[in-house]
Order: sequence, then C-alpha cells, then structure tokens
Amino acid sequence: MEISKIISPQSKTAAIIMGGGAGTRLFPLTRERAKPAVPIGGKYRLVDIPISNCLNSGIRGIFVLTQFNSTSLHRHISESYKFDPFHNSFVEVLAAQQTPQGSDWYQGTADAVRQNLHNFLDRDYDYFIVLSGDQLYRMDYRAILDQHIKTAADLTIACIPVNREAAPGFGIMKIDPDLKITQFVEKPKDPAALEELCLQPALLTQLNEPHDQQLYLASMGIYLFNRQVLIDCLDNKFPDFGKNVIPATIKTHHVKATLFRGYWEDIGTMRSFFNANLQLTDPNPSYSFYAPGAPIYTQSRFLPASVIEEATVHRAIISDGCIINAALIRRCVIGIRSIIRSGTQLKNTIMMGADYYESELKAPLDNLPPIGIGHNCIIENAIIDKNARIGNNVIISSQGNKDSSNGPGYCICEGIVVILKNAVIPSGTKIGFAE
Repeated sequence: MEISKIISPQSKTAAIIMGGGAGTRLFPLTRERAKPAVPIGGKYRLVDIPISNCLNSGIRGIFVLTQFNSTSLHRHISESYKFDPFHNSFVEVLAAQQTPQGSDWYQGTADAVRQNLHNFLDRDYDYFIVLSGDQLYRMDYRAILDQHIKTAADLTIACIPVNREAAPGFGIMKIDPDLKITQFVEKPKDPAALEELCLQPALLTQLNEPHDQQLYLASMGIYLFNRQVLIDCLDNKFPDFGKNVIPATIKTHHVKATLFRGYWEDIGTMRSFFNANLQLTDPNPSYSFYAPGAPIYTQSRFLPASVIEEATVHRAIISDGCIINAALIRRCVIGIRSIIRSGTQLKNTIMMGADYYESELKAPLDNLPPIGIGHNCIIENAIIDKNARIGNNVIISSQGNKDSSNGPGYCICEGIVVILKNAVIPSGTKIGFAE
C-alpha cells in the first residue's frame, strides 16, 4: 500500500493561528496582553479554543503568529502545550521580527502569513488551515478537509448564515448550488450589494432554512489552502485575506464554501466578550467547555479545590483555587484564585481571578487592600481583571451608562465597568454612576 494512502489528511495539515492584532476593541483587557491571551470561561485563554479544536481534529502542527503584547501569550503556550518528543506535535509561536528581507510589522493577516511563509514551507505539509485566535466555537476540521479533498477545491472557506442586520460586519459570499463561491464582498454596506448577496430560495431550501428568510453567508475567517495555492495567493503585496486575497483568488481558482451550523462567536468587542462569558452560566448554554472526547486544553496549574463557605450562588462558574466567604453571587464567572469576602454581592460579573496567592502580611505592610474583593461590596455588570485589589464597601455598577469614561483603576466600555489588571480600588469607592 502506498504511504500517501496510509497517512491521514490531517497529519499533512498545518494550522496557522492569527494572534497578531492589537485588539483595540477589547482594550483595556488587551492593555498588557495579546488578544488571544485574554482569559475566558474562568480558567482558559481565547487561544486555547483554536488550539484545542486542532488537537481534537488530529492536526498536530500548529503555528501561532503574534505581534502585540505577546509575552503572556508566549508564556501561556509554552507552559500549556508540551508534547511527547517521540511524536511530531508542536505549537510554535512566530513573533513579528526584523529580517534581511524586511523590518515591517505585520500589515494584515495575509502579510503575517507571507512574512512567515518560509517557516511553513520548511515542513512537508500539503494543506494549511488559517484560523483566528479570538473566536469561540467548537469545530472538527476533519469535515472541512474531507469536503476540500472530495471537491478538489483549491481553497475552502468556512462560513455561517447571518441575518441582514449582522451582514455588514462580515465578509459575505455568494455561492452557486454546488457551494462554489462566485463573489466575495468584505463588509458590504450598500443596500443594492446586500440584495445581490442574499441567499436565494433554492439555496435556503438546501440549507433547511425557510425560503422567505433574508440570510447571508458570512466568512468565519477560516481558510483551508492547498500548499501551492497558498504560495500563489501570497505572491503579491496584498495585506489582508478578507479584503484582498480572497476576492482575487475567487477569480482565478476553484474556491468552495463549507457550511457551519453550530455556535460561533467572534470575540471582537467588549460587549460580545462579556455576553459570551456570562452565557456559559445559562442552563444548556449555546457553547459549553464540557464535551465528551473533545476537551478544551489549557495550562495545568495544580490548584486546590475551591472553598465556599455560607455563600449563596445562582448560576455561576467557579474555577479552581477560589475562596468565597458568605457572599451572594448571581450569574457570574469566577476565575482562578479569586477571593471574595463576606457580605459582598456580585451580579453579571466576570472576575478573572489572580496569578498568585499573596502572603497575609504583604498587603497590610504595603497599605493596600488584599488581592480580591473586600467585605460588603456591591458589584454588577463588571469585568474585574487579574490581581485587582478592591477594598471594603465598594459599589461598582454602570447603571446602564453606555458612555465611555475612565477613572483611577477602571474604565467604562459599552456599558460595562472594567477594573484594570493590578488595579487598587480603595474602600468606600463608588464607580459607574453620579453620586
């Protein structure tokens, strides 16, 4: 039997995870970390999602491209993904760097791949799947590979149906009945263009959707290239896949769409990040980290089990190593090593926890509140970043205020109060509303 028939397609596939953006819309969570390193779900990082999807799909060669604030992302990946030396598995971080060929930072997604193309081609891969480092979804990439090979596609793009209201925020594709992409428009705003791109009744029936729906096929930013096609598509100076490379490739190559019908969220804004986290606490959530046979991997920290004493908890995720004493918690995500003291009430709050436990003597000696949340605080509609020190009798609530504003140790973004990483909020402080 030929060796090529023994080796599975996924073992001949490398993943390229894009993690280089500045993440300005998630600021201040990205003030000191890359966007894919932002914590999610209490104990994970955003980058764990695509890496875990790859590992669960049998894709063992994974490159992560980074650029902004990449130190914590490098540390997380190096401490989380350690493989048996007898297998060809790796997660390799490729940071933007100066070379004899150029000294520019990544100018876009395509430029980032182009600048690292020699690293990808040094290995004997037949396919390359380009992924985003800031999306929440669960997908088996073997289904895309199978369709890609069976249809003899040069490029396959994963897409998801969206309504007219959401369509201007995505790259929208027009397809024929064989799922061949005939047109691709990045973030269409013109009503006439949107009308042209709307799925026709026959295609809606094919997708098991009502024929009178106004639906569009949006790119998920997941691209599967044949090796030579990727080389050809980057033989130019186009900076971005969605804006430049994909529209040009449709005109010259056989480009197919593959349809995804599960939960998918682009964590592009503070509000989407906030909602995606809190939805994890809902009964039967749209996305769950619990899936038999397909775990989401992250760093093993060997923390003790959480201690909860006389607290009342309604719909919450509580991570490892927490100490919660006589608090009221409603619809919250509580991160690792979180400490919540008696009399405190939390509602619709994401608490990211802490990177370490501190000595009981350290905070009093420095005249600071201890790490965590003090006694008798009221906090709602908030994100509390890591290592924050919140004193006693603090009140934090945006009170529906949609305006952006900043203050010592906090900012308000999209109606959400964000307590900054390592912030110190003195006892008695009121944040988020006029006194």
